[in-house]
Amino acid sequence: MSIKTFQPLPLLKIWVQENNELVNKWKQQVGGGDTLGRDQSQTHLRCCSSEFHKLLRKIQGIPPLADHTQLELTVVYNACVCFTAQSQFSEAELLLKQSTERVLQVHSSSTEDDPAASDPHLFWRTVLKSVGNTALAPCVLRLLCLQWAIWLSTCQLKTIQEFQNELMSVFERLSTEVWDKGRKSSDDPLLVMDPRKLVELLQICTYIAQGAESLSEGQSSEALSALHTASSLPAPRTLIAYTHLLSGSCLAHMGRPQMALQCYRKALETDRRCVCALYRSMLIYRQLGNTQAEIQALRLLHSTLMLPSATEPPLAGTPLLSPSLLLRSQSLSSMLSVPSALSILHNLALKCVLHGRVSEGVEYYLDLLAALQSEDQHGMHAGSPPLPRLPELYLQAGAALLMAQRPADCVALCDEVITTTLELLPERVVLEEPDEECEAGSRALSGGGEDRVGMLLWTAAAYLLQGHCDTHLKDWKQAVTHYARCFNLLVKVRFKKRGFKPQIPSADMVGKQGTDLCILQRLKGLSLAGRGISFTQTDQLREALRDLQLSLQAFPECATAGLWCGEVLWRLGRRREAAACWENTWSFTPQSSEESLSVYLHETQSAPQLDSMELRRRIQELGPLL
Repeated sequence: MSIKTFQPLPLLKIWVQENNELVNKWKQQVGGGDTLGRDQSQTHLRCCSSEFHKLLRKIQGIPPLADHTQLELTVVYNACVCFTAQSQFSEAELLLKQSTERVLQVHSSSTEDDPAASDPHLFWRTVLKSVGNTALAPCVLRLLCLQWAIWLSTCQLKTIQEFQNELMSVFERLSTEVWDKGRKSSDDPLLVMDPRKLVELLQICTYIAQGAESLSEGQSSEALSALHTASSLPAPRTLIAYTHLLSGSCLAHMGRPQMALQCYRKALETDRRCVCALYRSMLIYRQLGNTQAEIQALRLLHSTLMLPSATEPPLAGTPLLSPSLLLRSQSLSSMLSVPSALSILHNLALKCVLHGRVSEGVEYYLDLLAALQSEDQHGMHAGSPPLPRLPELYLQAGAALLMAQRPADCVALCDEVITTTLELLPERVVLEEPDEECEAGSRALSGGGEDRVGMLLWTAAAYLLQGHCDTHLKDWKQAVTHYARCFNLLVKVRFKKRGFKPQIPSADMVGKQGTDLCILQRLKGLSLAGRGISFTQTDQLREALRDLQLSLQAFPECATAGLWCGEVLWRLGRRREAAACWENTWSFTPQSSEESLSVYLHETQSAPQLDSMELRRRIQELGPLL
């Protein structure tokens, strides 16, 4: 009776069959990557990675043999792709290290020294050298691709840079003769992902990540060179659009806005979903002072963000390792970030109101308020710049409605603000001098989290706007009442400088534009001016003069108060003083632009206007001032 010898071939075939069944099962389940939801896809990934890992333990249960090594490395590749796709990078790297060490055991006489412990570059160079141009070369190159993917996903760009030549040569080798040697039979083990497509993806993603990093470090020229190379590589449209987008950012940093705009247009032509290109274009138009183009870009950006596909833009790529997994650097994320749709809508509304397109601005404000009041706040996402508080938005919208000559709607919004905040107002408020590090407009909250100063200023502003509405309707008595309510709230505030007792604030204490003290003094000046003008319309000239002079003390830049103060002085027969008051008002240079302030803090256009030509004629007839 003859003794049968051990034949490894049937066992090898069984393992190949198991691997291929797992690969085919995965491909059938994902259906090309488009039919599964995110959670379901992750479940299948976990299942596949577990099954590949079990198969790998079977193969590694015997000593490393040259006949089995190709299959082993293929299964390692498949398992590591699944681990990497789930962001399980440490598990994938452990498998890569263990499998390549077994390769060294097959091809090297000694494995006493372990270069991987101190230098991964030296380790991979040793592995590549050991396999040379043997049949194992394609298998090892695939694993190096995965190591490259892990370095890129974990933002180890310096590591990639130090190993750049070897990594880029992988693309050439896998694209030519080495890959052709790798598959000769239909019985060869299958791969869950084509390594050549992976290398193409890694190549352009590396250039993009390095370009973004160089740009964030101020090295625009170096970044531009890398991105130019990347733009000519075969890649999904989204990634090519990214190269144009980042090239535009480089040119913008280099002071070439027109060339930057051309790059942003290329990005949009390549991929219309590249909303960041629209956003960056809008910023360039703002920088150039092209307000109409800026408004057009804001409108297009908002409508694009409101599309369902724009909320979570899909990046074209493979079903497993996608560009979104590989491009995770903070530098790139910040450059690709775009404010939420609601934030853009707020900017659009405000920009229209400030630049003469009031009717459009009003409609955008009303759309914004409706969206905020609904349960579905479409387009709001984490990381967006915060919107102003709701009372602030109501006041801005109210001011816009008044500018559009809709005083009743303005009053209704102001009533909402007053109803919400009036009962919460404190009897006294001490406004402390802000630290130098504090930004303008930032406020300290009370122990309960309420913005005490903010609530008082919002309520006062609501009364101010209602006074403006009364002025528009020429209801002078009611106007006086509302302006008085505004002022009476503001006098509750005391200002405390460091090291001093609280005191009544004055104009000379105002520091940065937009601080609470600046807003307080401006509201005082505007309410007193409004009440003074209302008194002039009922011939209460002495009361009018008092309020207008107090207005100028609180807010010296108030041109409306200056002109009407001169008018009252003229009517009281103090014509020289009136002429001096007018001349001083015209010669006064504003310290800051109104555009940086909330729109409800602007000087009202609803008050009766004085004709500057007529005032100058009076001064001329009066003769030269002493």
